[in-house]
Amino acid sequence: MTPTRFRNLVLTHYKTHGRHDLPWRKTRDPYRILVSEVMLQQTQVERVIPFYEAFLTEFPTIEALSKAPLSRVLILWQGLGYNRRAKMLHEAANAVQRDHGGVMPKAVEVLETLPGVGHYTARAVAAFAYNEDVVFVETNLRTAVIHHFFPNEESVRDNDVIAVLEKAFQKGSAREWYSALMDYGAFLKRSGIRINAKSTTYAKQSAFVGSGREVRGAILRALTKGKKTESYLLSMLGPERTAQVRLQLTKLANEGLIEKKRAHYTLAT
Repeated sequence: MTPTRFRNLVLTHYKTHGRHDLPWRKTRDPYRILVSEVMLQQTQVERVIPFYEAFLTEFPTIEALSKAPLSRVLILWQGLGYNRRAKMLHEAANAVQRDHGGVMPKAVEVLETLPGVGHYTARAVAAFAYNEDVVFVETNLRTAVIHHFFPNEESVRDNDVIAVLEKAFQKGSAREWYSALMDYGAFLKRSGIRINAKSTTYAKQSAFVGSGREVRGAILRALTKGKKTESYLLSMLGPERTAQVRLQLTKLANEGLIEKKRAHYTLAT
């Protein structure tokens, strides 16, 4: 496999089998692209679509999101998981309004200064919203590159993957190229090719049942229905998990996702 053959293979697959109807593929609005990228972190595309559409119905612009109380954002986020993403997205909207006149930055280096926007997300927004010539890697891209260029390797660094992507990349086509490459990597996964464990960045996710993530989700779901006493929250998962719930209450409060007001907890406002 050569970079040129690889690029042609990916683009040919995209023309016939690409997911062209994904809602975030139909916009170049950097705010909407940012929402999609934050939602897609560690979450399957099919699950994200209804949340994405509902979120943008309520918060169609970055100004609308910045003006909303965090509690409302968290309510809309319920069921998507990793609720801290909602808070960081809300903070990013506030930062854009406060520091950039309500206009999403274009430069990668500036995008990276927004809360919750890291190396990958900044480049994804630059590519999909602005068609900037940037090179980055994520799970589907790793799958495609490792499958074709490192089939016999057991420990592939991201730098090795990026080196291939730099050679395969065609200037001026970032938006189409990354859409095509992500779809191709997803297709390989659906075909049974699971090789991200060969990446040095791979870390198997811990089980959800019994985890702190499960407790956090339960607490936030309860609070979306209204304020709750500490005793109620501590008892809702049974006596054997009281200590675990207490720990997550402290963490959620420290992260600014919930607040304790006298004898009750509420979602942060």
